[in-house]
Amino acid sequence: MGNSKLLQDKRIYVVEDNSDNIYILLTILRMHGANVEVDWWAKGESQKILKALPIDIILLDLMLPDKRTGFDVFQEIHALPELAAVPIVAVSAADASVAVPKARTMGFAGFIKKPVDDDLFPQQLKTILEGKPVWFFD
Repeated sequence: MGNSKLLQDKRIYVVEDNSDNIYILLTILRMHGANVEVDWWAKGESQKILKALPIDIILLDLMLPDKRTGFDVFQEIHALPELAAVPIVAVSAADASVAVPKARTMGFAGFIKKPVDDDLFPQQLKTILEGKPVWFFD
């Protein structure tokens, strides 16, 4: 595993409701030098994310509690002018045949299937941060 600091000093905001997934993401991202903020998004307070600015990338689970989806949250985030240009990546176990076309159409920067690959995941995020989409769902 070459450069272990692929995400050095990147500010990553994670919207996730599962504590195991949060632990896994935090471990991988911090190991690669990222600064990470986590939002359980249980109440859907999109303004909370503004307190974490500046943000380089947002990782968004698609399956959230209280009948909310990552697609709903995506729209709330993109409605905030301060966040309109921040890439948002779906990181989800959702059915890719349904979720990927919808995510592409809505303007997500990519889709990464859970469980994430420990080695590949940081490189996928680095690619997205370089302005190239990543659609990884095989």
